[in-house]
Amino acid sequence: METRRLAVLCSHLSPSARETPLEASTSATQEEEKGGGCTQDGCVFCRIVRGEAPAFMLYEDDVCLCILDSKPLTLGHALIIPKCHFPSLEATPPSVVAAMCSKVPFLSNAIMRATQCDSFNFLVNNGKAAGQVIFHTHFHIIPRKAGDKLWPSESFRRTSIVGNPETASLVACIKGNICASSCDDCKINASPLS
Repeated sequence: METRRLAVLCSHLSPSARETPLEASTSATQEEEKGGGCTQDGCVFCRIVRGEAPAFMLYEDDVCLCILDSKPLTLGHALIIPKCHFPSLEATPPSVVAAMCSKVPFLSNAIMRATQCDSFNFLVNNGKAAGQVIFHTHFHIIPRKAGDKLWPSESFRRTSIVGNPETASLVACIKGNICASSCDDCKINASPLS
């Protein structure tokens, strides 16, 4: 099972799933040195990465950068963007997602201190129906203050999924999809609370 997980990770890191992790990282480095395939011409985030478009840069490392959103929902609304172009979260390699997520604690703390907020929303709009308008993976850090009424849905009444007859079927379907895409020996338990 560990070998399969390593193969899945390697398949996300390089075009050839047969490469070892060392070969995958070497070929990715060689690709970057040649300047090939990492950014896309028509993408505003890629233009920012290349230094061709203005942005208020908050942070940068080898994998990602953090900028202020040009049309913020709140003061300090920031975006974490991978330096390489990936149009959606599911197209983004797990190693890139992990690198971006590892920056959230210190970036959000710095943003909250600067904006005098004690909370924030961390979200991804993935796909058109979810509100994604720039098709280059990015995470939002949105500082929040009590009573700011940013989301109208915060006042919506929620209903429990316990006792809903569709819940068990939904759980089984999701677990089946997870098993089909991640492992051969996955166990499905359709109990809604397991």
